[in-house]
Amino acid sequence: MLGTLDWYAPGAAAAQMVDSVMLDEHRVLPFPAYLDGVYGIDGLYMGVPVKLGAGGIEEIVELELSDDERAALDASAEAVREVVGVLGTAA
Repeated sequence: MLGTLDWYAPGAAAAQMVDSVMLDEHRVLPFPAYLDGVYGIDGLYMGVPVKLGAGGIEEIVELELSDDERAALDASAEAVREVVGVLGTAA
């Protein structure tokens, strides 16, 4: 049986995203974005803080990361690359 947060949190996050776009609120929210050099990552979609407005993603917000945070982000990027590689070879 699902708990309240299992369905509420994703729905609330989606509602915030929709509000930010529809009402042109320019909120900073976590969102999947194509990274082309941001955070030192090229050619991947990853969840990062972005400013959302009526035009969609207006800006990718690049936060200053500690060494540990940078290492964790790099490890996540590598994991995404591996999954993309596996999916790219499946036919």
